[in-house]
Amino acid sequence: MRLLAQGPGWTVHDVICTAGPQDRPYEEQHSRTSIAIVAAGSFQYRSHSRSGSQRELMTPGSLLLGNAGQIFECGHEHAEGDRCLSFQYAPDYFERIAADSGVGGSLRRFRVLRVPPLRALSCVIARACTSVIGSIQPPWEELGIQLAARAVHLAGGLSPKAGGAQPVAERRVTRTVREIELRPDAGLTLEEMAREAGLSPYHFLRIFQVLTGVTPHQYVLRARLRKAAIRLAAPGGDRRASILDIAFDSGFGDVSNFNHAFRAEFGVSPRRYRKLHG
Repeated sequence: MRLLAQGPGWTVHDVICTAGPQDRPYEEQHSRTSIAIVAAGSFQYRSHSRSGSQRELMTPGSLLLGNAGQIFECGHEHAEGDRCLSFQYAPDYFERIAADSGVGGSLRRFRVLRVPPLRALSCVIARACTSVIGSIQPPWEELGIQLAARAVHLAGGLSPKAGGAQPVAERRVTRTVREIELRPDAGLTLEEMAREAGLSPYHFLRIFQVLTGVTPHQYVLRARLRKAAIRLAAPGGDRRASILDIAFDSGFGDVSNFNHAFRAEFGVSPRRYRKLHG
C-alpha cells in the first residue's frame, strides 16, 4: 500500500496485492467509506451483514464499495494478484459529497459491494489509472469527489446480490477476463471466448454478464478504450504516438470507428481528450 495523496477527510492509496489461490482469505474491516478502482487483476469480494451475505467478482474498471465499519474478505481463488486505487473518505466528508450531489440519506450507505465497468465511470477511472501508470500527479481531490458522487448515484440504482455463482463458472469467466486484460486488442469473438471457457455462447454470455455486470462486447470495448485513453494522456513516448497508431494498437480496425466509440465513451474526441488530460 503506497500513499498517493491525502487531505482533510480523504486519502488515496495505490494498493498492490500478490495473493493467489494458495492464500486463505481473512476478515478485514473498512475504517472509512471506501471506493476502490480495480486497475488490474481480479478477485472475489465478500461481505456479511444482518441483511445477508454478498459476493462479487471484481474486475478491471469496476468499483469496490465499502461502508465504514463493514467487515469483508477478499480472495483470489482462481488467479493471482490485483491492483487497486483505494479512495478513503471520512464519514462527514463523504456525507457532504453525497448530500451536495442530491442523494437522499437512506442511499448514502452502500447497499451493494460493486459498481460494474459502466460508461459513466470511464473518464474518471482512466484519469486515475493514467496517473499511476504514467507517474503524474492529477488533481486527486477533484477525482475523489467526482468518483464518490458518481458511485453513490450508480450504486443507488443497483440491487444487492446474494451468494454468488458456482466456482467453476466463476473460474471460467475469470480466465476470460484475465485474457482480455492481457490482450484487449486480440479481437476475440463471443464464440471463441465461449469455446475457451468450455460453454455454449448462450451460457457464456449469460454467466459473463451476471458475474461482471456487463456483456463480453461491452467489457472488451471498454478495456480497449481505457487502454487508449491511458496512452493518450500518458507522458513520455506515448505523447509522440499518433491517434491512428493508438487506435490500431487498441484493437480498432479504422480510425473513424475508434473516434466514434471514444467520443461515445468519454464525451470528447481522442484529440480533445489528449489536449485536456495530456
